[in-house]
Amino acid sequence: MTTLLNEFQIAFFSELLAERFITIPDQRIEYGSDETEDYNFPPSAVLKPISVEEVSEIMKFCFKEGIPVTPAGARTGLSGGALPTHGGILISMEKFNRILEIDENNHQVTTEPGVITQVLQDAVKEKGLFYPPDPASKGSCFIGGNVSENSGGPKAVKYGVTKDYVLNLEVVLPNGEIIWTGANVLKNATGYNLTQLIVGSEGTLGIITKIVLKLIPHPTNDMLMLVPFFDAQKACEAVAAIFKAGITPSGLEFMERDALIWTKDFIGESSIAIADNHQAHLLIEVDGFNQDQLMLECEKILAVLEKFETDEILFADSEAQKNTLWSLRRKVGEAVKSQSIYKEEDTVVPRYELPKLLFHVKEIGRKYGFHSVCYGHAGDGNLHVNIIKGDLSDEKWENELPIAIRELFTKVVKLGGTISGEHGIGLVQKPYMDIAFPEFTLNLMREIKRVFDPKGILNPGKIF
Repeated sequence: MTTLLNEFQIAFFSELLAERFITIPDQRIEYGSDETEDYNFPPSAVLKPISVEEVSEIMKFCFKEGIPVTPAGARTGLSGGALPTHGGILISMEKFNRILEIDENNHQVTTEPGVITQVLQDAVKEKGLFYPPDPASKGSCFIGGNVSENSGGPKAVKYGVTKDYVLNLEVVLPNGEIIWTGANVLKNATGYNLTQLIVGSEGTLGIITKIVLKLIPHPTNDMLMLVPFFDAQKACEAVAAIFKAGITPSGLEFMERDALIWTKDFIGESSIAIADNHQAHLLIEVDGFNQDQLMLECEKILAVLEKFETDEILFADSEAQKNTLWSLRRKVGEAVKSQSIYKEEDTVVPRYELPKLLFHVKEIGRKYGFHSVCYGHAGDGNLHVNIIKGDLSDEKWENELPIAIRELFTKVVKLGGTISGEHGIGLVQKPYMDIAFPEFTLNLMREIKRVFDPKGILNPGKIF
């Protein structure tokens, strides 16, 4: 059911926000989509608050009136988490775009949620500090969305994901109350961990208005290599072998053949050669503060790779070449999207099970007649499975594909994995939550939602 605003509600928002209360149809349509396939759910209005007090007033009113509220950031998500499926209002956090303080003494940064992730990273890097989580969309996504989805990215294999850096959050609850969830300290055993409960909650429990993040010293050196494999499953096997040799890369990415070819064409890159018998590539990075130590780590990696059939390994010999290789990896999602209608599944398993996961993906594809393009954060066991519509009929796409996805997720869970590594559940993955959790556990989550949001107004229709 889509909720529309009445005259009284329109008058309230108009008085509170003036020109930052938007009902123009074209703009409502714009804010009704994110990067999830081709979905669009225009809200009845878009609100652009500029202070925590305004967010609080909005939520108090919506709580009283029973108006659905969808919080949104840069809308770069891939699970439909910021889609206003129930109408009502969309609160855009785009004007919360200030870095409030970089605390060099304590290695912390306090930021508003509408700051672009890369802007934040660059700002702290100027102080010699490092915020490692770096999703592929870091040049456009907001840090608040990263917190809401517990985003990861290539650096997660060594440095962890967003949750590992969030110390404290200012949050507006559905009833308009403003709280801080924790404290700006590295240790905190004071009551329930509300901070980590909000991280990854996809805007269903509260609206984040300030974020305190832990920082670490920024590495001064890195080395990068692109490794071609003649067999994609062997590439996956090499991942666990590298870790078993005692090496933890700062990035270990997997790209199968089509992913790299499509991306080369998409960005017009011609300097990287892909032979006819190359079936997959690993992009491997090491970083740190000692160049000699990094050389030793690369030598250990090469010793591991000698046990596998690989072609000539490309070492990036300049910053420009490193940027080219990382651009190829980060642009895969956009490249796939430009080729065809697709669905992306964000599977994750223990890294040793990655070869089995890839095998099951291809086996299920043959069974149901779909082509897939796979890539992802292999060091984490996180494989993005892009299912391509191509020549599949609409009937097969709509009716058989959900059965295939359910079969895939069932295999993932049997391998010890789960159905989302970093993209969240949102709208598109919620039909499969029963695969990951028994009903009792899902009911515990529903009860938590009910405690925070007894009227169910905040980001309704997501996760459950």
